[in-house]
Amino acid sequence: MQAGIAHIKKELTGIYPEREVESLVFLVLQHIKSYTRTQLLLSDDELLSPGERRQIADITARLKKYEPIQYILGETEFFGLMFFCRPGVLIPRPETEELVNWILEETPNSGINILDIGTGSGCIPVSIKRNLSRSRVFACDISETCLQLARENAALNQVEISYFRMDMLQSPPPEDLPCFDLLVSNPPYVRISEKAKMERNVLDYEPGTALFVPGHDPLLFYRSILSFSGKQLKRKGKIYWEINEALGQECSRLLRDTGYQNIEIRKDIHGKDRMISARKP
Repeated sequence: MQAGIAHIKKELTGIYPEREVESLVFLVLQHIKSYTRTQLLLSDDELLSPGERRQIADITARLKKYEPIQYILGETEFFGLMFFCRPGVLIPRPETEELVNWILEETPNSGINILDIGTGSGCIPVSIKRNLSRSRVFACDISETCLQLARENAALNQVEISYFRMDMLQSPPPEDLPCFDLLVSNPPYVRISEKAKMERNVLDYEPGTALFVPGHDPLLFYRSILSFSGKQLKRKGKIYWEINEALGQECSRLLRDTGYQNIEIRKDIHGKDRMISARKP
């Protein structure tokens, strides 16, 4: 085991921060051996097979090219659940876990209708349904690739989600779509001008359509959601969004100008304005 750990550290040191290298070591070995962290710590003297050493070398080579570990392993953890990951679909983020947690703090486990707009991997609706089992949860996306993966993740976590395809910027909602008590969305919100601050593993591998918006109109998805909510969100219904840390006040103003009340911005674990909620009058 020590030889595998040494190889990963030697190849990745200087490419990733030290703490991230330690995390990658654990993720790679956990994937290959199906061991817990405790089991790995107790297996220092265990010898790796030639096949396992080849796996480690292959994964490490891909990591050196900044390929995300989630795509390499084909899975990631989100809100205590496992999710399949696949190129072409945005990787679930810890910040989005905080958004889900906020929703669960404020939402009773009753028979309400919930819609996730731009679902991606399905991490938001699946996590909500696992915790609000009596709710009816729906989710949509423009991408069939995303919808297929989201359906697989619902099956993996043994929950029933009603998925459908919709282009929030172009398509009218399906005629048989119910009205909702809660709308949640983590839409594209990164301005093109912010690309320079982003890591290569994001820029080179994750889908830009799920990340970027035009710099001259960074709120276009939020405006479309509000237009949609005019008919599809019930009176007193709630909206929850993940937002660009630099655009909290702009999102708040948009909601206020549309008549929404009880607007609240919350910071993420890093102290950045990352989430907003509001209630329809």
